[in-house]
Amino acid sequence: MAERRAALENLAMNQLAAYFRDRHVLVTGHTGFKGSWLSICLLQAGAKVCGYALAPRTPRDNFVLAGLARRLEHHEGDVRDSRKLQAVFAAFRPEIVFHLAAQPLVKQAYAEPAETFSVNLLGTVQVLDAIRATPACRTAVIITSDKCYENREWSRGYREDDQLGGHDPYSASKATAEIAAAAYRRSFFRPQGLGLATARAGNVIGGGDWSPDRLIPDCIRSLEKDETIVLRHPQATRPWQHVLEPVSGYLRLAAALAEKPKQFDDAWNFGPDPENIFTVQQVVELVVRHWGAGRWAATGERTVHEAGLLALDITRAQQQLHWRPTWDTPTAIEQTVRWYRQGQSGDVYAFCLQQIAAYAAAGKGSS
Repeated sequence: MAERRAALENLAMNQLAAYFRDRHVLVTGHTGFKGSWLSICLLQAGAKVCGYALAPRTPRDNFVLAGLARRLEHHEGDVRDSRKLQAVFAAFRPEIVFHLAAQPLVKQAYAEPAETFSVNLLGTVQVLDAIRATPACRTAVIITSDKCYENREWSRGYREDDQLGGHDPYSASKATAEIAAAAYRRSFFRPQGLGLATARAGNVIGGGDWSPDRLIPDCIRSLEKDETIVLRHPQATRPWQHVLEPVSGYLRLAAALAEKPKQFDDAWNFGPDPENIFTVQQVVELVVRHWGAGRWAATGERTVHEAGLLALDITRAQQQLHWRPTWDTPTAIEQTVRWYRQGQSGDVYAFCLQQIAAYAAAGKGSS
């Protein structure tokens, strides 16, 4: 235990850069919001990054504005296309895989449940098979969601060994992806000494996300047009966190897995401290304050089921990975609004690096 603690604390001091330098790292979903930030962190650490994903959704996505297509090995494709996916794996020969490609929207999952299950479950299985077929790969982190738990509206945070479930198609699709990953871990990867872990994080905010029906992007679109921000459920609480929080957790988890796969090949929660679980209304009021203008109103209408309370217990990550959140929710919101207010007007890649540096500086000594 002391040896493991010392190794992880040393990783924290060096910002994990030494571990990822010159390693072949494949990221599925790299054109997406979290995938783009993870890719930038890996590039900054000196990793050789290959991305496999669908084309970015909009020309304003972080991936596009940061010019990532020319900074890494970029492949466009569907994770369910096993032939193309395995060809990319075979050519790049990744040592480490982060799987983020998914259908990530709850409302879209209601409209397209079969497609959501297909992408989130069968797409994950295709990635797991591609990893199996790649001898060079020894470490994999499968990103799911905090919504994979059977939500009982508990006041306590959900722990990694709580029951999986899901009221809606999106949540259930993420629970099934967790089950599939666990089956591959036990049947194939653990006997071969390959480290496979799953990571759960929810309500991630940060610059460059323009997804529909997400709170911060919806706020920014309304603010840019000087329109009223419309809220369906202002008193709903969520574990709001800046995108760099879970990304730092994914990186630390991958490094720990590589060193001791049998000790870390499990499920992991990455979320904020309990005091940083804010209501939708509180988040919107902070967004408006940092934007400098704006207004909001509640509709009282809910077109689909939405959980009222959802939080994660991050004790396992704190005690075993020595990971803990760095930015509180007000700081996360401030940094997010700064990206939308200032970051798009210049060198977006450089602006992202500035925010990464600020996050790293704030976290020094906190591990």
